[in-house]
Amino acid sequence: MQVFFFGMGYSSRATARAMRDIIDPDLPIYGTTRQQEQAKVLALENVQAHQFDGVKPGTTFDDALSQTTHLVHSIAPDENGDAVLRHHQADLENTSSIEWMCYYSTVGVYGNTDGAWIDENAACDPLNQRSQWRVEAEEAWRMFARQNGVPLLILRLAGIYGQGRSSFDKLEAGTARRIVKKGQVFNRIHVTDIGRVTALAAKAKLEGTFNLADDEPAPPQDLVSFAADMAGVRSPSEVAFEDADMTPMARSFYSDNKRVSNAAIKKALGIELLYPTYRKGLTAIYGAS
Repeated sequence: MQVFFFGMGYSSRATARAMRDIIDPDLPIYGTTRQQEQAKVLALENVQAHQFDGVKPGTTFDDALSQTTHLVHSIAPDENGDAVLRHHQADLENTSSIEWMCYYSTVGVYGNTDGAWIDENAACDPLNQRSQWRVEAEEAWRMFARQNGVPLLILRLAGIYGQGRSSFDKLEAGTARRIVKKGQVFNRIHVTDIGRVTALAAKAKLEGTFNLADDEPAPPQDLVSFAADMAGVRSPSEVAFEDADMTPMARSFYSDNKRVSNAAIKKALGIELLYPTYRKGLTAIYGAS
């Protein structure tokens, strides 16, 4: 088994660690990064990294890709489509060793359901262009998988948090805000659960489209209050959504209001999440700080 990650970022690094914990401590892992300096950091984690910015083809990872058995893709699409298929589809088609692929998508593909519970049977009705690109990228990868006879897992991820990317970090940086929009809830997923689920799915060669979200969607301001109480610091004052000074991108996240079910992935793998609620996730993060 040899794993290649397109996009060796936050979630991919957690997945690499989980794969070595669950599958093989000596598992060969390769990946791409936009910045050459990051390759030095990844080398310390025993990951051989290659530069790929999505604008032009990568030129140094042909040999690694030719021996890859498991592929994980976490690079977001843009207005030009999926960067990996745009630049390396032919390379992948010529890689006969690939046995399984995983694509990280987003629950944003569902759009808004006014807080209703949804599962993978819900229609995709994205409200912003970024999520529409995700819908198109998902379908492009399904077509590629069908044409090449390779099992494909699509994981639609909720809001990602974990060590170094949590409400504690925002409180420390002074950027935490308690913006209140009536009835608004979000699902989240701890990065450690992303890694563990992907590793277990890779081992089982699970295919299909699944949501990966926590058990308890909650108002975003509740996480800030919980983290502030735990850290013993003053919680920011509430600000009404209508009065909040936000970037267009930040405001767009509040247009999606839904509760995402994770029942299918838990049943498929026979597991429960390590951090099924934000309270358990934030408690673990605080304890590890």
